[in-house]
Amino acid sequence: MPSPVLYLFGTAAFPVLGVRSVIEQAQARGWDVCLGLTPTAADWLGPEIPALTELTGHLVKSRYRRPGEPDLLPPPDAVLFGPATFNSLNSLALGLTSSWVVGYTAEAFGKGLPVVVLPCVNDALAAHPQYPRSLATLRSAGARVLTSGPDLPWSEALDAVGGP
Repeated sequence: MPSPVLYLFGTAAFPVLGVRSVIEQAQARGWDVCLGLTPTAADWLGPEIPALTELTGHLVKSRYRRPGEPDLLPPPDAVLFGPATFNSLNSLALGLTSSWVVGYTAEAFGKGLPVVVLPCVNDALAAHPQYPRSLATLRSAGARVLTSGPDLPWSEALDAVGGP
């Protein structure tokens, strides 16, 4: 029986630089991990992309596929979106899907997939009036939103997506 598939999505926030460790933690729990990144996060991790592709066994995806291109990733059983920047989190809550990771996460709600979101937002942006509204919107859509301090609770997030 194949392993369940976790889509791990990251944005351009400092914790994305440690995504290798998160992938390894998820794999140790029995997940087949597919990594998706916003274009800026992919740029940040550019030199590491080949090694991350080898680690996961899947291409790292950072853009929508073109018409006629096959979807090379297996369908997911859960989505873990972290780190999620202020921009990406608000875009997701508002349904603004200019990046593939935001667009796919928005679709995951309609597909009934478990979605866990790990915001990575500084105090000044967290004080913006849209931020609590976006968190409430995501929670009402069914996402498990785990807010924390500067260290993202990866273990708790992996627990929250369930799985093997």
